[in-house]
Amino acid sequence: MADDSLPAALRPSTVAVTAGRPPHEPDQPLNHPLTMASTFVALGDREYGRYGNPTWQAFEEALGELEGGTALAFSSGLAAVATVLDLVGHGALVVAPDSAYNGTLGQLADLEMRGRVRSLLVDVADTDAVVAACDDAALVWIETPTNPNLDVADVRRIAEAAHAAGAYVVVDNTFATPLVQTPLADGADIVVHSATKYLGGHSDLLLGALVTNDETLAGVLKGRRDLFGSVPGTMEAWLALRGMRTLHLRVERATANAAELVSRLREHPAVELVRYPGFGAIVSVELAGGALAADLLTRKTRLWVHTTSLGGVESTFERRRRWKTESATVSDALVRLSVGVEDVEDLWADLAGALDDLTVPGAS
Repeated sequence: MADDSLPAALRPSTVAVTAGRPPHEPDQPLNHPLTMASTFVALGDREYGRYGNPTWQAFEEALGELEGGTALAFSSGLAAVATVLDLVGHGALVVAPDSAYNGTLGQLADLEMRGRVRSLLVDVADTDAVVAACDDAALVWIETPTNPNLDVADVRRIAEAAHAAGAYVVVDNTFATPLVQTPLADGADIVVHSATKYLGGHSDLLLGALVTNDETLAGVLKGRRDLFGSVPGTMEAWLALRGMRTLHLRVERATANAAELVSRLREHPAVELVRYPGFGAIVSVELAGGALAADLLTRKTRLWVHTTSLGGVESTFERRRRWKTESATVSDALVRLSVGVEDVEDLWADLAGALDDLTVPGAS
């Protein structure tokens, strides 16, 4: 499927454009078409639509090249998360961030409530604490940057400690994307993506993915996907691959916008704290006026859209503690901003106008 004539070592932005395409041969399409089939002729590698699809495979090839491993697509990010957690032995310990995607923490809590696993939640930015927690762990789950506090973990050091203790290491790379970090190169065993976010990039699909450079583990994960049926839709995989073609452009523009907004937000009197790891396009702010100010901010803009999820071309924001399941480590006053690719001056004018209203006594 891949074009063997391409240079062996391509930069990530080039990989995003070229990987997972048909061979460069006369009359071949430039892009893999949608293969809408539930059943394949017998005696091949697929046989049935639950076991594979050429459109999934194209997406998996592209993501696998970006992350440096074998990728598997799933019906959603949480389906991918569930597949990994299902591998943890009965009663074994999972170490995870105390501030992380609430879907991941919700699955862990559910498993612990049913006696399936034990969990220990730690501050992933405190490397010594994470290393100390690895001793009895079967699985160490890292989210970096974390959602929505944007804490950053030392993946390499944590992976070394976890492996010394006999634990597997999983890194959720949704926020950073493989353009910023490749956790497998730092020692992680599995990388998780919600492809719904930056990989797809247009807020029009649900898709998850796992990537590993351990072929035996890749086979196990595929076996679980085949067994449980947590497979992606063909259209979703096609859209995600199409979105990945512009991943580097979108991330570059959104990151530049985020960096400019961060510098201005830090100077605004309505903002008490800006959380930003120094890369990427997610910014979290804690407002001086507390939860009420955070709620009001999300109602006062015209360009910024109050909605959950993130990573699209449009700028969105959300007060995360409006969800009852959000971690208590997240401030009531926190608003998570997913910075898009619009003109930064328009974004700032809209946001600054709403923030200015919060500093006026009696504003509502």
